[in-house]
Amino acid sequence: MNLGAFNFGGLFNPVLAWESLPFVLGGLPVTMLIAIVSMGMGLILGLFLALARGSNRIILRWPARIYISFMRGTPILVFLFILYFGLPVVGIKFTAIAAACLGFGLNSAAYIAEIDRSSINSIDRGQWESAKALNMSYLKTLRKIILPQATRIAIPPLTNVFMDIVKATSLAAVITVPELFQKAQLVTGREFDAMTLYILVALIYWPVCIVISFFQDRLEDRYSRFL
Repeated sequence: MNLGAFNFGGLFNPVLAWESLPFVLGGLPVTMLIAIVSMGMGLILGLFLALARGSNRIILRWPARIYISFMRGTPILVFLFILYFGLPVVGIKFTAIAAACLGFGLNSAAYIAEIDRSSINSIDRGQWESAKALNMSYLKTLRKIILPQATRIAIPPLTNVFMDIVKATSLAAVITVPELFQKAQLVTGREFDAMTLYILVALIYWPVCIVISFFQDRLEDRYSRFL
């Protein structure tokens, strides 16, 4: 490879990046909306899946295992296409943003379920037995004793899931969601400088993930009191 013949100046146009920044940033609220709604959905559904996955009842355990296996074994892009382009064939229609939220939420729930399950299982069984000896119900034991400790363990991997959702929202551009990447593609189509816009988008995602990491540290400090 002849690096001497490579035009590094043509790789990134700072003037175009600066002029395009306000327009591209206009997609950030949509990106964060999808990520937050999807994460919230994933957290709720993921907890129920984790509890069902660890249940002794086959009627709960096997449907949860099949769901988790299916969602982890299929590309999210395919799932987005099914929700947005496929379901209208049978009369079910979603807006692009709703389809993205639903797709990322249902998909992330499978990963969150495994994180929750492993975190709950890491708590010593003696604590369950002690709570039972005190005549505490299953739900009260879970809420008062097990989940606070499991949450501290689950925070780092759950934060990684949230970061992955934030970055994966770029895939929603293929179903016309006006998020960061789709905004950058619109400018690319007008200016014919894809590399500048792609680098600009990367430089926007990076500080967003740094902020998420900051809140992760604060949450870890808060839940450390349960040690």
